[in-house]
Amino acid sequence: MLAAYILLFLLFLVLPLGALIIKSVQDSKGHFIGLSNYALYLKEPALFQSFFNSLFIAIVSTIFVVVFAFLFAYAITRTCMPFKGFFRLIALIPLLSPSILAAIALVYWFGNKGILKALLFGHSIYGPIGIILASIYWTFPHALMILSTSLSLSDSRLYEAAEVLKTSKLRAFLTITIPGARYGIISTTFVVFTQVFTDFGVPKVIGGNYNVLATDIYKEVVGMQNFQMGAVISLVLLIPAMVAFFIDQYSRKKQISLLTSRSVVFNPKKSWGVDMLMLGYCSIIAIIILLMIGMAQFGALVKFWPYNLSLTLKHYHFEVAGLGWESFYNSVEMAFYTAVFGTVVIFVGAYVVEKIKSDEKLRGIVQFFALMPMAVPGLVLGLAYIFYFNSKENPLNFIYATMAILVINTIVHFYTVSHLTGVTALKQMDKEFEAVSLSLKVPIYKMFWRVTLPVCLPTIFDISIYLFVNAMTTVSG
Repeated sequence: MLAAYILLFLLFLVLPLGALIIKSVQDSKGHFIGLSNYALYLKEPALFQSFFNSLFIAIVSTIFVVVFAFLFAYAITRTCMPFKGFFRLIALIPLLSPSILAAIALVYWFGNKGILKALLFGHSIYGPIGIILASIYWTFPHALMILSTSLSLSDSRLYEAAEVLKTSKLRAFLTITIPGARYGIISTTFVVFTQVFTDFGVPKVIGGNYNVLATDIYKEVVGMQNFQMGAVISLVLLIPAMVAFFIDQYSRKKQISLLTSRSVVFNPKKSWGVDMLMLGYCSIIAIIILLMIGMAQFGALVKFWPYNLSLTLKHYHFEVAGLGWESFYNSVEMAFYTAVFGTVVIFVGAYVVEKIKSDEKLRGIVQFFALMPMAVPGLVLGLAYIFYFNSKENPLNFIYATMAILVINTIVHFYTVSHLTGVTALKQMDKEFEAVSLSLKVPIYKMFWRVTLPVCLPTIFDISIYLFVNAMTTVSG
């Protein structure tokens, strides 16, 4: 099975990126020029500055998102506050929209003609402030998915032992909860960092003159038709994948299994003070999300912001695109296929990597390939597919310009978050389950069907919804 996944990654990830690498060492006529394009990139101060701008935006956004999402995930999994299902639903709403919606909503709120522009005290929303705020908004549900999965499975006996030993709740939180969620926190950090680092939608809308790597790629490829320099900048974005791989491998060695065959399911106890505090926090987050969505929807209904605020539905005729509702139906079809095939491929892949005994080197290769897509912007992956599948010498050329290539591209693009979500859930199931099934001579597929699937069903559902809504809302690839 691992060999099959390696083959799939080679065909639909590695070889297309290889075509991108080849393009980066060629001139506009296709002649080999070595590292000349890279030397030119390093000599361009503006392009080089974009790297540090991207790094700053990603680090700041990641810190805020991980803290906010962890508190929210803790509230809905480890407290008895009311309306947990409602707040979880509200928190996942940003998944239903592309990243640029957050930027557009912020323009309506804090732009030059924004309603709350005065709250910025003279600062402009166009630049790092706007990019960070929008990035926090659209990556929040991605982080919440992983962290809520990480916090949802826990052994109640650990907390009972802490109570017997009269351990303070703070100490129990620091010594039981945090270590148990360590892998989820590290995975979330990687996911959010790379999502922000590689996103071009938000900086394109609200970045102003603040350049980042992703927008530089867009300018080079779309604006200047300089595919060679676009390929060079794209390869720079792969650096986070390399770093994250080694961090991920290190954290995997330290992760403990929280759910064993003798575990007792953790049920949070009521604590009026903590429950009300978490209720207030979740309410604030929910209000912010609803205000962002509400403002974007209001902007879509007014005739001409901010001069003519009368309402109209004419913008929903999609006259700018020229195809009307046909594009919408195509998007639904693509999203459906992506969710169905993607969920099966990704969760089975996570299971094979995490639960099937096999060669460690092969597992490491598959895990590395599974992390790579997060560091590859959709625009870059789309370009790589053009260079690779558009070649007449490629036996897979027949899928070019079809629904199939769109589905494959989308699955690969959103593979990492779904894979990490699945792995996080599977890591919290003790390997004793597999050992017992082997000792009883129960086939592995029966173990998978009767035990793993029922336990991980909420996670599988999350993965399918994640793939569907992201396929519907992606603006790249």
